Formats: sequence, structure tokens, C-alpha cells
Amino acid sequence: MVVIVIMGILAALIVPRVLDRPDQARQVAARQDIAGIMQALKLYRLDNGRYPATAQGLRALVEKPEGASNWRGYLDKLPNDPWGHPYQYLSPGVKGDTDVFSFGADNKPGGENGDADIGSWEL
Repeated sequence: MVVIVIMGILAALIVPRVLDRPDQARQVAARQDIAGIMQALKLYRLDNGRYPATAQGLRALVEKPEGASNWRGYLDKLPNDPWGHPYQYLSPGVKGDTDVFSFGADNKPGGENGDADIGSWEL
């Protein structure tokens, strides 16, 4: 009986931590994607003197936009966030010169835990 109680206590402590790992892994992957996109945006700005406009979006890193004289191709393809949604882009950004972000698991602004927004301002 004591062994069953001890196993129950251990399960109560360990299971929530193990179940939370997939959400944490997705958040880490989103941060890594955003960091890579930000690096590509910085290279774009070095070559063209400005960030792509919001209307041009992140596509400007994959396909040459109009008016980009020194475009070199900065990403092979645009990744989706770990929840399968496209990353969002604003230039000028609300929280920086340019913002790249994911709305998280719920694909809605705001949220908490796995639903929280993940953005370039956190890097």
C-alpha cells in the first residue's frame, strides 16, 4: 500500500512536467525560427538600406520584391510557426524597428502559456 501511495505522489509530480514539454519545445522552436528570420531581415536591410514594408511581408526574403536593387535571396523558404501558421510581420514594428511574431497555439493575439504570443522583442 505504501508503494502505491509513493508511486501516486511521484506520478502527480512528474506527469505534469512531462506533458508540458511539447508546448515548451514548440515555443523554443518558434524563438529559433524568429531569430533566423530576424537575421535574414538584417541582411536585407544591409543590402537594400531598409526593411521590407509590411505589405511586402516576409515574402521579400524569399522572392525579390519590386524596388529591391541588391536583393540576394535571404531564405530558401518561409517557415510556418510550430503550430502550422505563418509568422506575422510588421515594419515599422510596434515593439521595435520591425516585429516578427507568432500568435502561439491559439493563433490569436495575446494569450497565456502555450497560447502566448512569441515575438522578436523577446530575443
